[in-house]
Amino acid sequence: MLAACSSDFLSPVKSTPVTDEYGYNYWLLQKTYLYEEELPNLPEEGDSIQVLYNALSDRYTRYTPPSQSAAVIESRNTSVITGDIGLEFWYDPNAEHTLSIRHVYPKSPADRAGVPKNGTLISINGTELTGEDAYQKYRAVFDSNEVIVLEISFQDSVRSYTMKRETIYAPTVFVDTLDGHEVINIREFKPNTIERDSGSYMELKRHLDSTASDKSVRILDLRGNPGGHVDQCIKMADLFVKSGTLSSRHWYIFSADGKRTRYETKNEAKAGDSGEEGKFVLLANAGSASCAEIFVAAVRELTDFPVAGAKTYGKGIGQSSWKTMNGGLATITTLAFSTPKGNSYHGKGIEPDYPCTNSASIQCAIEAGQQHFGKSLKKTASKTVSTEKQPITGNKHQIEDVYGGAYADIFLFR
Repeated sequence: MLAACSSDFLSPVKSTPVTDEYGYNYWLLQKTYLYEEELPNLPEEGDSIQVLYNALSDRYTRYTPPSQSAAVIESRNTSVITGDIGLEFWYDPNAEHTLSIRHVYPKSPADRAGVPKNGTLISINGTELTGEDAYQKYRAVFDSNEVIVLEISFQDSVRSYTMKRETIYAPTVFVDTLDGHEVINIREFKPNTIERDSGSYMELKRHLDSTASDKSVRILDLRGNPGGHVDQCIKMADLFVKSGTLSSRHWYIFSADGKRTRYETKNEAKAGDSGEEGKFVLLANAGSASCAEIFVAAVRELTDFPVAGAKTYGKGIGQSSWKTMNGGLATITTLAFSTPKGNSYHGKGIEPDYPCTNSASIQCAIEAGQQHFGKSLKKTASKTVSTEKQPITGNKHQIEDVYGGAYADIFLFR
C-alpha cells in the first residue's frame, strides 16, 4: 500500500489511539519513523507538536498545521497553478527583446488564444519588454492584471493576443528540439497533471508511444527535478526497462495489531513499452533528487542508457503522510530505497557515467551520446529553438514544499 501513489485518503487500523493531537503524532512517529534509534529521545507528553518534530534529525519528517495542510496536499498531488495563462520563456541577453516563448501549455488560455511557440515577446499590456529586466517588467504587469494582452513577433509578423488568467493544470513532461536533438524534460512526478487521471506517467507514455519508430539518440533531461510520487517515477522508469527489479525498499508501518513492523518490497519491470527499443541519454545534476534518482538508477542499471551531467542530490529515503485528527498533516520518513543492484545513494548521490566539465548542459549530453553509442546523434528537422538559453517559467506553484519528494499515500485519521 505504501508503494502506491494515489491521492486517496485511507483510515489507519482500529488500534489507532484516541488521544489529542500531540499524542497522535507521537504515536505515529513511534510506529513508523525510519530511524528508530532516535525514538527514545521523543517526549511522550507536551504542548508543542513542532517541538516534538524538531527533536528528530531528519528534516523531511515534519508537521504541517491544519491551516496549511490542504494546500500542501494539493501541491504534492497536482500541478495546479492559480491565476496563470500557461507560458514559459527563454531569456536571451543578446537580443533586443530578450524573452521568447519556450512552452505553451496545452488547454491553457495561451493555447486557446493561439500564442505561437518560439515567438518573441514584444510587450505586455502596452509595456515594452526589453533589456535584462524584461522578465521583472513582465511579472509586475502580469501580477496586477486579470486580462493579459501580449504583443508577439513570429515569422516576420507581429500580433496581439488577449487572455484572461485562470487556474490551470500544467504539464510535467516537455519536449523540445535543441541543437537539432530531441530533449524530453521531466520536471516532476505527479499523479494529477494535465493528464488528470494518470499524471506524469501518461504524459511521458503518450509521447513515447507516438514516437516509437524514432531510432535516434534522445535526451531524458531530469536536471532540477525534485522528485514526487514513488508510483509515478517507478512506472515511468518501467517504460524504458524490459526486465529486472526497478527499485527495492524497506519501511516501517504499524501492523493490524498496532505494532511497529518492518516490511520489504520490490518493483519488477514488465516488458512491452515503446521506450524499450529507443536510445536515450539521461541528463542529471545536483538538483535531481529523490524520485528522480529512483528513475535515474533504475534506467541506468537496467539498460544501456548512460547518465551525463553531475552527481545527483543524494536522497534515498521517502515519506508517508497522515492527515491528523485536527486536520494537520504528519509527513514522516518511513522508507529507504535501493537501486536495482542493491546500492544505496542516500547522502552520496549518483555519479554520472559522463561527467560534464563545466555544467550539466544539453551539449554535454549530446557529446556523451556520441561517445557512448559510437556515432553522431541524428539531427531532426525542426524550426524550434536551436540552442539552449536561460529558461524562465512564467508561473508559480501554489506552495513550496521541502525539496526532494518521494511520497507514498496520504492516510486520514478518523
